[in-house]
Amino acid sequence: MAVTKVVEIPYTLEIPVGPQHPALHEPLLLKVYADGEEVVKVEVYTGYNHRGIEKLAEKNSFYRNIFIVGRVCGICNNVHANCYVRALEQILGIEPNNRAKYLRVLAMELERIHSHMLINAVMAEMIGFESLFMNIMLDRERIMKAKEILTGNRVVGDYMMVGGVRRDINDEKRDKLIKILDKTEERIKYYKNVFMEDDTILKRLVDVGILTKTDVVKYAIIGPPARASGVKIDARASDKYDAYGEIPFNVITRKEGDVWARMILRWDEALESINMCKYILEKLPSDGNPVPDEKRLPRRFPPCEAFTRVEAPRGELTYYVMSDGKPMPYRVKIRTPSVNNILNTAHVYLGHTIADIPVILASWDPCISCMERVTVLDLITGERKRIHLKELARRREKWVNPRYSI
Repeated sequence: MAVTKVVEIPYTLEIPVGPQHPALHEPLLLKVYADGEEVVKVEVYTGYNHRGIEKLAEKNSFYRNIFIVGRVCGICNNVHANCYVRALEQILGIEPNNRAKYLRVLAMELERIHSHMLINAVMAEMIGFESLFMNIMLDRERIMKAKEILTGNRVVGDYMMVGGVRRDINDEKRDKLIKILDKTEERIKYYKNVFMEDDTILKRLVDVGILTKTDVVKYAIIGPPARASGVKIDARASDKYDAYGEIPFNVITRKEGDVWARMILRWDEALESINMCKYILEKLPSDGNPVPDEKRLPRRFPPCEAFTRVEAPRGELTYYVMSDGKPMPYRVKIRTPSVNNILNTAHVYLGHTIADIPVILASWDPCISCMERVTVLDLITGERKRIHLKELARRREKWVNPRYSI
């Protein structure tokens, strides 16, 4: 009697997640390959929202660019402007007074609080908690109001300027900010307890998307995802820029490395930022006017270059600005934290189910609109060509040729 041998051939299904996104409000394509419900491969595709910010900055004046870089990201516009402004201050040799430095830190920490509240609200939406999402967003509005009191605008603050800030605060505004922070602190503690105790949240987030400490170092992960895996990395503590060297704060870390740890760490960082804001408002120096006279600022920038970095809500953000003595910068190079954290974490999805994809993706707190910016220069003809990251990856051998400069 003949024996029939059955050979099982795995069937892999390709599932596009995005770029019109079920998980985010920004364009990013995750090409997911699944064997049944198990994810076996993920490819990350970007390039849907290139805006040419760097080239635009190289065609405008140094001072006008403060408003341009402030629009790289709507959520963390003050940290972008701060990083760029400090580069200009390095080139010009200008040092703001202590009051201005404290107010800069206050603006950036308010942005950190509302950014962390936003991504935790998005995570609640990802797992089906619409009411939790709406309540977190409602309490986030208090921080947006605090930002408006400080900078004059809810979203795009345009608060940073060379030599200081654009607005000072008085005792009345100080008292309003402290009341807002006290109320927000109470609410954040409540939401942290929800994330730590709710069974549904724990089942969806715990032991999902684990990023090991070794992987953080290997793939150069930065920001909250790195700290949630036990890597104590924070530009505020290492560089001590502006007033961070005088304001006491703790670099929060966790060791679990999963989605749940990344979200809880952000709640802890928001509470730490509230303590920092209160300290600033109570210890605000009175060493002069933090708002410089724009008419007295230098109009000529000497040939020089500067490199600055800042700890944005998503991680380390860097700016390189080069002046060749002309009215416009010769080069403005921006590296945002999402470039590292999104492109280098495709391996984290493997072994999980398709339903885990949105929560893992949201746990990186991705900002897609600030990621794509590549220009290739032909060193022989001088021709400039803009290409997307996926084309750069596919045709790597061509672009690494000494003829081309990226």
